[in-house]
Amino acid sequence: MFKYNSRVHKTPFGAVKEGEKIKIVFPVMRTIWVDSVRLFVQKDEIIRTIPLNFCGDDGNLTYFNCEFTVDEWGIYHYWFEVREVGGGIIRVGTGEEGDAMPGDNLPDWQMTVYSRDYHVPKTIQGGVIYHIFADRFAKVGEDKQPRFGYLKKWGEKVTVIEPDGTYRANDFYGGNFQGIISKLDYIESLGVTEIYLSPIFEAASNHRYDTGDYLKIDPLLGTEEDFKQLIEEAGKRGIGIILDGVFNHSGADSIYFNQLGHYDSVGAYQSEDSPYHDWYYFSKFPDEYHSWWGCKVVPTLNKSSKGYRELVFGKGGVIDKWTNFGLHGWRLDVVDELPSDFVDLLREAIKKANEDVVVIGEVWEDASIKFSYGTLRPYFTKGELDGVMNYPFKEAILTFCAYGGARAFGKKIMKICENYPADALNSCMTLVGSHDTVRVINALSGVDVRYTTKEQRREMTLEGEALAVAKKRVKIASLLQFILPGVPSVYYGDEIGLQGYEDPMNRATFPWGKEDKDLLEHYRFLGAFRKKYREILLGGTNTWEQGEFLIVQRFKDGKSVCAVVNPTFEDRTARYGKTKSVRDVQTGKVYKTGDNVDIPALGFLVVETI
Repeated sequence: MFKYNSRVHKTPFGAVKEGEKIKIVFPVMRTIWVDSVRLFVQKDEIIRTIPLNFCGDDGNLTYFNCEFTVDEWGIYHYWFEVREVGGGIIRVGTGEEGDAMPGDNLPDWQMTVYSRDYHVPKTIQGGVIYHIFADRFAKVGEDKQPRFGYLKKWGEKVTVIEPDGTYRANDFYGGNFQGIISKLDYIESLGVTEIYLSPIFEAASNHRYDTGDYLKIDPLLGTEEDFKQLIEEAGKRGIGIILDGVFNHSGADSIYFNQLGHYDSVGAYQSEDSPYHDWYYFSKFPDEYHSWWGCKVVPTLNKSSKGYRELVFGKGGVIDKWTNFGLHGWRLDVVDELPSDFVDLLREAIKKANEDVVVIGEVWEDASIKFSYGTLRPYFTKGELDGVMNYPFKEAILTFCAYGGARAFGKKIMKICENYPADALNSCMTLVGSHDTVRVINALSGVDVRYTTKEQRREMTLEGEALAVAKKRVKIASLLQFILPGVPSVYYGDEIGLQGYEDPMNRATFPWGKEDKDLLEHYRFLGAFRKKYREILLGGTNTWEQGEFLIVQRFKDGKSVCAVVNPTFEDRTARYGKTKSVRDVQTGKVYKTGDNVDIPALGFLVVETI
């Protein structure tokens, strides 16, 4: 009846800039006698009505169109109203894949409009990120005893619970900057262009999300000179550094709160006269205070405190000091916990230090419509962030690899592609795992661990058929990760099959000398693939299903690369039906119209047009 699809008939596709001309073509089957078509565009309570004009007829379809602009950034929704000859009125909303459907209660299309002043630097676009949990990747030099925890031997299993039933995250392995420097050639061999480091500032825990002093490097990692050397040596290999900024909360064991008296300061916990007292929220001094998700070791910071803002944004403060070391980016931990004005100030301070430094937020949902504390966050409309950790892509990839469903995969992927500005999408971290999630190889193994304890999961090791299946699925997942929009972010060890269930088991030490060579070569192929086809992989995206195959196409300027994925346990054959020939990027084999294309079970093919 109505053939409008937002991915085909709206130009430009996806998010648009303030004042940018938008063209919509609305096709209608000739069997419908149409008197007029109107477009309704809504933001908040304001609705704008735009008439469409008749513009042609091809014998099967009648076409109506309009051109308009939107001059204020924000999230808009739109729908159509078709008036039939004779007076009937049909409301037209969207189906699951952007297709027009008649019905009064259907959802509207989303249109993201971003500020004309929103500029995303190209710094990390087209590259590859390597995510390192600093204590667990590599170490060089003599062991250093942690201040208040204990040191374990490299390769020992992580602690998941103490004898008294608690978990303190105070077991350390001694990973350090010099260790990372010693492995830069290895990192470079993966095609990596950015290293994203877990927090590096002084803290009590091994994860360091409980900052003790924002202006000091944790001595277990090294010195400021070591950090500068890492930046310099990585830079020689074309690799930049992204730091983790944890600004929502500090450690209770910190110079600012000083609950345990470990610092030579009068902390907020110790006195109501402390210069840091208004940095925190006390309901009953000193033991009742607001903390992140009720975790008392990380008291929530008052982001409105003048003193705290001076520490973060002032001259010589956190952003100014560390950005000027030569960073490529900041990743903002739990950014949705930060007030919008605070995020604005973070961005302003970072860009003042270096306008090419990217600002990436930890957001687990569709960031274009993220609500936090009752407010729609303007991450990609006003332009607070340059990118986010693209967890919706992660969920789509892992679900497809485990259960199939090419159509559902495409729907999820294209929704994000449609809702995010293109430059922001190209600066997002495309991940399949992180320090917060189960290792990808475990997630895709199919092993049911629902009725096991944490201690039991720590002892579990994939082997045999479960391991073989998981490895094949990891290859598919990583291929999708590397071909989709955004910057693929590889969590250290995923490339060599490092196993582990949830935190802290997903943070084991890197097993140097025990790498899965087959997986490693696969990731090196993917790194080379990203580099060779960089420009195409910054272009457009399309996905479709062919039988049980998933096909992901990236295209730009008449060139394209495609991944054809078989998620089933059976070998499959398809007939190539396009007019342009394609070449297998791994073997060089050429496929022409009418050729059979064989894809093995849990396998894939990557081709380029020729």
